[in-house]
Amino acid sequence: MSIQSLYLHSPPKNAILQIKKGTQTMNIVCLDLEGVLVPEIWIAFSQATHIPELKKTTRDEPDYDKLMRWRLNILREHHLGLKEIQETIAGIDPLDGAKEFLDELRALTQVIIISDTFTQFAGPLMKKLGWPTLFCNTLEVAPDGEITGFHMRIENSKLSTVRALQSIGFDTIAAGDSYNDLGMIRASKAGFLFRSTEQIKADNPDLPAFEEFGDFLEAIRGSLS
Repeated sequence: MSIQSLYLHSPPKNAILQIKKGTQTMNIVCLDLEGVLVPEIWIAFSQATHIPELKKTTRDEPDYDKLMRWRLNILREHHLGLKEIQETIAGIDPLDGAKEFLDELRALTQVIIISDTFTQFAGPLMKKLGWPTLFCNTLEVAPDGEITGFHMRIENSKLSTVRALQSIGFDTIAAGDSYNDLGMIRASKAGFLFRSTEQIKADNPDLPAFEEFGDFLEAIRGSLS
C-alpha cells in the first residue's frame, strides 16, 4: 500500500477533524415593514390622492389577496398607476427612531424584514433604513405604468419564511402589527406586537405589545439569550 493510500485510509491523529453539533443558538429576527419601521404606504397614498378607500390595510382586512385586488380596482377606476405611488413613496421617511433601532438590532443579531410590499415600492425605503435584507413580492406593470397584477413570493410568505429559517437551524423572533403577521409571530420562539391596533391586541392578549422602540429593543434583546 502506498503512503498516499495509507494516509487516506488511516490518517494520523493530528489530521482527524472532529465535527460536533454546535450548542450555540442561532437567532434571526423577522420584522414586518409597514407600521413597524415605516408608515403605511397605502395610507400615505390615500392621503396624497384624497381617496379614503385606500386607507384600508392588513390591520383591517386579513385576506391580503382580497385586499390587493380591491386596491387595484380602485387604482384602475381613478387611472392611477405605479408612477403616482412611487412619487408618494419618495416622500415617506422611516418612523422616528426606526433607523436607529434597526442599526442597533442588526449589531446584535441577524435581521430580515419580511413584508407583503413589492420590490417596485421598497427601494427608497430600504435606502433610508440602511439597506437591510428584505423579502417581499413583485408587481405586474404594463408599459403605460398601470399595475395589472401582483406575484406573491410564496403562499403565506411570512409564516413560510419563518418555517424555512427554522428548518435550516435558526431560532426565530418575530414582530409585526397586523393580522398577516400573527402566523410568523406565533410560530417563533418569541413574538411581539409593535404599534398594533387595540382590536388585534385585545384578540391576542398573550402577545407582548410595545409602542416605543426602546422597550421593543429590550424585549428582543431579552429573547436572544
